[in-house]
Amino acid sequence: MKKMTIADAAEYFNVSKEAIHNRIRRGSLNCIVENGVKYVAVEAAKNNAVTNLVSDNRYTQYIEEENVRLRDKVECLEKETTRLRDQREQMLIDERIKVEQIYKERDAQLRSVLHVVATKFLSHANEEAVMQEAINADVVDTVIEEWISLKSFLKLKRIKDKEKKKIKNRFESVAEEGDERLSVREGKIFLNPSQYDYSELLT
Repeated sequence: MKKMTIADAAEYFNVSKEAIHNRIRRGSLNCIVENGVKYVAVEAAKNNAVTNLVSDNRYTQYIEEENVRLRDKVECLEKETTRLRDQREQMLIDERIKVEQIYKERDAQLRSVLHVVATKFLSHANEEAVMQEAINADVVDTVIEEWISLKSFLKLKRIKDKEKKKIKNRFESVAEEGDERLSVREGKIFLNPSQYDYSELLT
């Protein structure tokens, strides 16, 4: 029986040293240890060993090729995931822009209606007729909230000139007390008739 070192056996069988170690661990090759040095008994088992080692090499090559294929597939899937994520984010951005545009158009429409309503009131038109006109315009299904000046409010209420001064003094007094129903801007008092009641200040 011929014995060789691991390196010599690898060269003899034309395989790697790791392949020789694998065969020794599985028992396909006999191992002899002399003076701390590991030898391989190769003479009797050469044919079977060569066959098995070649098979091992082919298996190792197959595993390596399969790993490369799987790495390529993973990379492809990662790119597709990134593309889909970017596409979803762009769709969300586009939808947000559409919603913002809808609200902008709606706000512009409401401002237009408010202007019509205010104009009609100031010209002493019938209140019910004005609101009906706004409804017929098919514009609102929401409550319109708008702050107007005290001067415009008194005109809307058709307060007589001789009573305006007294009523104005009442509003100024309440405004100084910090009534939340009133807003003072640049020295002028503003009201929100759609939200608050001011009847006690008008009598």
